[in-house]
Amino acid sequence: MTAFISERARATRPAAWVWLAAIVVVSSGVRIVLSHRIATPWIMVDELIYSELAKSLASHGEFLVRGVPSNGYGFVYPALIAPAFGLFASVPHAYAVAKGINAVVMSLAAIPAYFLARRLVAPVPALAAAALSVVIPSMLYTGTLMTENVFYPLFLCASLLLVVTLERPTPLRQLLLLAVCGIAFATRAQAIALVPAVLVAPLLHGWIERDLRTRVRRFATLYGVVGGFAVAALAVTAARGRSPLSLLGAYRAATSSGYSLGDVLHYLLWHAAELDLSVGVIPLAALLALWFAPRSVVPAARAYAAATLPLVVFLVVEVAAFASTESRRIEERNDFYVVPLMLVPLVGLGADRVVPRTRRPVLAAALVAGVLPVAVPFARFVNSSAVSDTFGLLPWWWLQDQGIQFGPLRLVALAGGVAAAVLFVVLPRRLAPVLWLLAAVYFAGASVVVENGRHGIRQAAVGSLFAGIRVAHRDWIDRTVGRGSDVAFVWHYAGETRPLWNNEFFNRSVGDVYTVDGPDPADGGLPETPVRERRDGTLVTAAGKPPRVGYAVSYTDLAGKPLARDAKLGLALYRVNGPLVVLTRVGGLYPNDTWSGRRVVYRRLRCGGGHLAVRLGTDEQLFTRPQLVTATVRGKVVGRQTIVPGEQPTLRVPLRPDAEHVCRVTFTMAQLRVPALVEQGSDDTRRLGAHFFALDYVR
Repeated sequence: MTAFISERARATRPAAWVWLAAIVVVSSGVRIVLSHRIATPWIMVDELIYSELAKSLASHGEFLVRGVPSNGYGFVYPALIAPAFGLFASVPHAYAVAKGINAVVMSLAAIPAYFLARRLVAPVPALAAAALSVVIPSMLYTGTLMTENVFYPLFLCASLLLVVTLERPTPLRQLLLLAVCGIAFATRAQAIALVPAVLVAPLLHGWIERDLRTRVRRFATLYGVVGGFAVAALAVTAARGRSPLSLLGAYRAATSSGYSLGDVLHYLLWHAAELDLSVGVIPLAALLALWFAPRSVVPAARAYAAATLPLVVFLVVEVAAFASTESRRIEERNDFYVVPLMLVPLVGLGADRVVPRTRRPVLAAALVAGVLPVAVPFARFVNSSAVSDTFGLLPWWWLQDQGIQFGPLRLVALAGGVAAAVLFVVLPRRLAPVLWLLAAVYFAGASVVVENGRHGIRQAAVGSLFAGIRVAHRDWIDRTVGRGSDVAFVWHYAGETRPLWNNEFFNRSVGDVYTVDGPDPADGGLPETPVRERRDGTLVTAAGKPPRVGYAVSYTDLAGKPLARDAKLGLALYRVNGPLVVLTRVGGLYPNDTWSGRRVVYRRLRCGGGHLAVRLGTDEQLFTRPQLVTATVRGKVVGRQTIVPGEQPTLRVPLRPDAEHVCRVTFTMAQLRVPALVEQGSDDTRRLGAHFFALDYVR
């Protein structure tokens, strides 16, 4: 009877595929909910570019950025989210749907993670690996319009196919592997690292199995296709007079840098240490133990070791080399894809001969993984760039906020790493599920900090929206003139570009961007039209021609009829129906923010009187006593305003036109402060007077 009951219970137990589907569904639901907490794109200009590509594909059937053809970026991700922008005319609605697509697609990574683990372990631990793969903090990128959402499952699919192909290298499997690598490359050029990994893995597997020559011959299809493609690519690019590096598209810039071996090795160490820290040490220790003694495990684990070693090494080396010259920071955003490759041996700790049990490789792996975290220079890399690129450091930033300084923080990381390494060594393998649970708790806790912490991504998105749009409806321009209108954006500041980027993203009607003060160095080379201001205020191109527009958005007053305004940011939408004529000009403000120096000069053309309302402010850290601002017109004082630190008073100044109908006002600050002399750690040597938050002309 007992046997009958047991057999019946097994028969009614849900199949593994049901649990796997449940993992994908639950993960998708959680990610959709969390993505709604991200108010606006905030990893700029990347999110803007991919949204532009998706919008243009949905509307015109081609990839355009600001109306200009763009082939420098991967097309897979924009094509994936294009239906959202095709089905919903309202960009806020399309944005929500695109993030929903992200949630589903990135959660699908659980499927290749499961089948990777299933090569080595039973269904239950394989399901644990699948679940852990969608609990990692990097899954929070589902709230961003970034290629990470597609590349993550694609990378795992390529990893799975590489393992399967090593086990049985049929020509069909080799071709399928190369096809998936090609799709990954079409998603992001970073996938170029898969090519050397795929080429080296069979050699490594042959060395492990001691039949190198035989295995190389069995991969003739792989090596033949790769070699043929390389020759064809060289021939085609040479025939077109281009460099083969042009195949990298927008990422070609990374090849023009002079790399230093010392710098690359430093960044390689830092990336490995941060990656170790981000997974909680034990998963990396399990993978290292497998790499250190690959011949002591079952054949499937030997193939897994041969596949994962070049995948991890080539990807992390590529990312470290890029970071050493291009970004100068730890780019976890570009290497977190390898984390599930560590989770598989983690769930295999309790299985027979999946991870070596002999003392030497286990101790060596524990030593390396346990000590690595001390190599992370927290003081150097825990900063605002970590919010977008290095989620693994944000929990440590939270610890620093609690009063643990960066020096002692490295010792805390070392202590935690050593404790985890000791647990890896001494915990009986039958209790391996305890480690799965600890990993899940670690990932979940880190995710809370990354998503909702003081320096988390939700705050980053809120800050981006606050800096870019302050009205109730993010698509306020579309609502005023219609989504089919053509609205020019006149950009006067080379500093904070969030107002431009946010309004451009949420409003389909925004088209050409005219830059008055030179190109924005932070826009990633987006298409724009430089213009200069003539004496009469008319904006003209380099050819001397004034562009004619129907509508325009600008910080400064334009000739035309005002239709709508984001008053808190000072942006206004005008009906122009003619050339762009700038009526106001403000000199004396620093380009990167609203700070002034000693003197600010306001000028308005076609001025018929009225007054100017100026919202002022200072900084409580810089100014301990009130600042005095004096306004003069033609040498005569027409207004004074005292600014108490922390307050934002408004100074109203009467305007008096001269014979040419030009109004001018000069503002003089009584005090100046240099942040570098006042604030500890500041390197800002500017002489600052006051914030000029807004200058509004009132008739």
